[in-house]
Amino acid sequence: MTTAANRLDAESRDRIKEIICDILEIEPSEMSDTSRFKEDHEADSMGAIEILSQLERIFGTDIDQAELSRMVNLSTVITVVEEAIAAKSEPAN
Repeated sequence: MTTAANRLDAESRDRIKEIICDILEIEPSEMSDTSRFKEDHEADSMGAIEILSQLERIFGTDIDQAELSRMVNLSTVITVVEEAIAAKSEPAN
C-alpha cells in the first residue's frame, strides 16, 4: 500500500519520466501523466521491459513483470514504483 511516506518526490518522478522518454525516444514535453505509452507513443513490449528493468535498477527494487499490464502511462508507472518501494520497506513476516 502506498502511503505519504512512500510517495516519490518531484525529482524521482522527473527521473522516471526521463527514463521513459529516453527509451521511447520522445521529448518530455510530448508525454503527459495520462498519455498512453502504446497508443500515444507507439511503445512496444521490448520498450516496456526495458522501462521495467531501468526502474528496478535506478530505484533498487523488484517489480513483478505482471505489473507491466498496469504500466500504461506515467501516472500508473509512478504508482507501481511507489508500491514496489513500499513493499520493499515492509517488514518480513
